[in-house]
Amino acid sequence: MKPNHSAGLEPDAPQLLQPELYKLPAVDAAPRLLGQHLVRRTEDGDIRCRIVETESYGGAEDKGSHAYGSRRTARTEVMFSAGGAVYVYLIYGMYHCLNVVTAAQDEPHAVLIRAVEPLTERDAELMAAYRGVAVRKPSDLSGGPGKLCRALRIDKSLNNTRFDLPEGPLSIEQGDDPESLDIVEAPRINIPYAEEYAGRPWRFYLKGNPYVSVSDPQAQPHRLV
Repeated sequence: MKPNHSAGLEPDAPQLLQPELYKLPAVDAAPRLLGQHLVRRTEDGDIRCRIVETESYGGAEDKGSHAYGSRRTARTEVMFSAGGAVYVYLIYGMYHCLNVVTAAQDEPHAVLIRAVEPLTERDAELMAAYRGVAVRKPSDLSGGPGKLCRALRIDKSLNNTRFDLPEGPLSIEQGDDPESLDIVEAPRINIPYAEEYAGRPWRFYLKGNPYVSVSDPQAQPHRLV
C-alpha cells in the first residue's frame, strides 16, 4: 500500500516535539499533535507515522476520562505524571490503546492517538506485516486505536515510558505545522457513559485523510487558538 502523505521522506535531522506542547491541557494538545510524527523503534528498524486523528480526555472533570473525579488506580496512575508520559491500556481484553499524557504533574490529561499514516512505503509494509491481516484500504492498516497499536507492536510493556526521550521505544518528532492543516472537530467515539461530556467536540482529525477511523458528516472546522 502506498502512503498518502506526499512529504513522505524522513528528514535529515528529526527533532523531538517541542516540550511546551506536552504541558498543554489535552483539548489544546490534541489538535496540535496532528501532523506530528510518531516513531516506534523495533528490532526491525524504526517506523515513522504521521498522526492524523486524536481524542482529548480532559482531566478530573471529564466524565469520559479514566481519571474522572481524580480517580487514582494502578491503571490511571500514569495519567497523573508530567506531560510526555506514555499511557497504554487494554480494552475488551484484546485491543491496546496509545495515549499521550499532557498537562502538569497531578493533572490527569491524556490524548488518545486514534489513527496514523505511515510516512514511507517501507513503514507501510512493516506495519502491514505486523498487522498480519489483509489491508484493502488505508484505514484497515492503522485507522483506529487497536489497529495502530497492532501495526506498531504497542502493548502494555510500553506503559509509563516517555515520548520525549530520543532513544525510547516511542517518541514524537516535529512534523507539519498544525496551522497549515485542514483540521476538523467532532464528538468522541463510543463514550455514551460520559453523559453531558459525550457530545463535546474533542475528537480532531485531518479532513479527507484516508487513514482516519471514522469521518463524521457533521464535523466542523477547528481553528487553533
